[in-house]
Amino acid sequence: MHLIMKSQFDDLRLNDDHEYSTNDRGGKRVIKIYKNGELIAKKVTVKRSVRYFGITGVEALLQTEAGQ
Repeated sequence: MHLIMKSQFDDLRLNDDHEYSTNDRGGKRVIKIYKNGELIAKKVTVKRSVRYFGITGVEALLQTEAGQ
């Protein structure tokens, strides 16, 4: 996984074809996005630090979904 932009994460999160789950414990919040049962992106929030991660090839996934 590598860092992605917030807008890319939001595009994945708002897609109806994807499921997502949240986990909040010990001051660390993680939101994971799945497609066909496979993890494709996650958002990690610790205190005021927010990082967005996506799988390798997430840009291609976004382009194919935009073309549909």
